Amino acid sequence: MGMTPHSLTRPVALITGASAGLGLALAHGLADRGWALIIDARSADALKDAADALADRTDVVPLAGDVTDPEHRADLVEAVGELGRLDLLVNNASYLGPSPLQPLAAADLDELRRVYEVDVIAPIALTQALIPELTAAAGTVVNISSDAAVEAYEGWGGYGSAKAALDHASRVLAAEHLDIVVYAVDPGDLRTAMHQAAFPGEDISDRPEPASVVPAFLQLLDARPASGRYRAAEFAPAVTS
Repeated sequence: MGMTPHSLTRPVALITGASAGLGLALAHGLADRGWALIIDARSADALKDAADALADRTDVVPLAGDVTDPEHRADLVEAVGELGRLDLLVNNASYLGPSPLQPLAAADLDELRRVYEVDVIAPIALTQALIPELTAAAGTVVNISSDAAVEAYEGWGGYGSAKAALDHASRVLAAEHLDIVVYAVDPGDLRTAMHQAAFPGEDISDRPEPASVVPAFLQLLDARPASGRYRAAEFAPAVTS
């Protein structure tokens, strides 16, 4: 699809945690479709590399910062205002907690607070700030979840319970805002730095690359089912032999 700079006709996505892993893979998938992008990550250098790799295809606004920082969130909202619309918010930035993972009975409570600040409070805060733009565009919120939100895995009490809270917050947001759709999406195990941190010293090369699930996310956006919790595997395009 052709794109003219600063036209309001192309869709706009804001993706947090977009310098690596799933966030970066989704950014590339949307750039290939001509979406304008606002991307954030804590590492300015990694974010610049990501933006440079995307800039040949679309307008991309990289803003380095921490999603738990209200001033950084305000910068993201301002960037949305400058682009003139917001069709998709992907709350992908997540914090796993300490590596190796800690059992709940021994969990460092400051680390646990950090997990909740990044994985629950920040996505809610960013969604709050962008509800007007999302509503105007009949937009979509995608909150990245995990199977740890529904399965009880030893060591995953902090991250898993935070993702369970995000899942439920997603459902309530959907009930309160009928003109947007809100998805909690479990992408499945992927070969990412976070997944490696969860399994220090283990070989995770058998996990699929993040890019492998991007078609499923694009299919979800195209199909636009009712708000709810979905597994990326449910939206994998049919494989033809």
